[in-house]
Amino acid sequence: MSGVAAPATSRLPKEFADVIRAHLADLTEEMIGEIQASVPEYSRPGDEKYVRAVRRAVEEALKQFLDRVSASGSSKGRLLEVYRAIGKGEANEGRPLDSLQAALRICARVAWRRLAMESERLNLSRRRMCEVGEAILVYLDEIAAAAAEGYAEAQIKVAGELELRRRRLLDLLVSDPPADLRAVEDLARAVRWTVPKTVAGVALAARSPGVAARPALPPDVLSDLDRSDPCMVVPDPDGPGRSGLLDAVPRDWVVALGPAVPLQEAGQSLRLAREALALARRGVLPGERVIRCADHLSTLIIFKDEALIRVMRKARLAPLRALRPAQRDRIAETLLAWLQCGYNANEVAARLHVHPQTVRYRLRQATELFSDQLKAPNDRFELEIALRARALAARAAQR
Repeated sequence: MSGVAAPATSRLPKEFADVIRAHLADLTEEMIGEIQASVPEYSRPGDEKYVRAVRRAVEEALKQFLDRVSASGSSKGRLLEVYRAIGKGEANEGRPLDSLQAALRICARVAWRRLAMESERLNLSRRRMCEVGEAILVYLDEIAAAAAEGYAEAQIKVAGELELRRRRLLDLLVSDPPADLRAVEDLARAVRWTVPKTVAGVALAARSPGVAARPALPPDVLSDLDRSDPCMVVPDPDGPGRSGLLDAVPRDWVVALGPAVPLQEAGQSLRLAREALALARRGVLPGERVIRCADHLSTLIIFKDEALIRVMRKARLAPLRALRPAQRDRIAETLLAWLQCGYNANEVAARLHVHPQTVRYRLRQATELFSDQLKAPNDRFELEIALRARALAARAAQR
């Protein structure tokens, strides 16, 4: 564009610049008035600082245009820097670029209108009028492009700063011990994150390092997938339409969703999600779909202290050691199902896909082996835990 702008302005009559310069103050007021009347984002008549900033931008545009007319574009570099800065300011204020472009078009329209009014006194021919119009449009394109460039640069910076603040908010939410609620609320306001009543922590792990696709999630989900232990915080996880939210995460990720908790317990929810994720990666929990901790609380409890569980298994399942491995597995599986099914042999048979008579035969063997542990409720409870832990460990080994 610079190759077009200089010739267009150099052909303009110098008298035109002198006349416009004489009416600079009036022209500036007219432009500012029309901008404020036509573009809502710039209508802040009570904000003196803001009005001064708009006035400065308009005056600079007019002055630089007139200097270009009389000095063949010697001030172009400064002009573009000014409008890059204006574009950055618009992005930082959160206004759309359309508002700035609309304001620039208003300035061009007002300038053209003043040209039409002065054309007869300046004795401008139709050709001269076209040249002035062309110069205004070229000039408008130049400053609009500079503003757009500054706007884009600022948006990248603002987006980067916003993402850093969102990650900081995520860190505060999942910190242990919990962060001060006021600090969380202040940072949430800064990133325009509505503080929910409940949240859930989410732990993730890439199935294959370096190849996990980024999930597309709603903006209210805080996430950091670049850390060594990727995680998210999902607000209002039990709200309408939220149950399938994490189903959108690509299959490249193993995903564990912690239980819904009050805001200040987000760290605990994430901790449980990480424990579930670790169990899924070992094969204890199924990891093909989203692992919901609420569906596996008993397994999380069983594996909370594996040393203690090993002691319990050794003590409670000692009678199985006298059996052959295959027989040991059958008796353990049948006894666990019997305890879980309320001592109903027919239901056990349906669950294990064997004949009820086979179940009764195995149960007679189990009763002989564990007769002393099947009498007291506490003993039966510990026996069931030990059998459950054995079954989970066997499932993990198979996976």
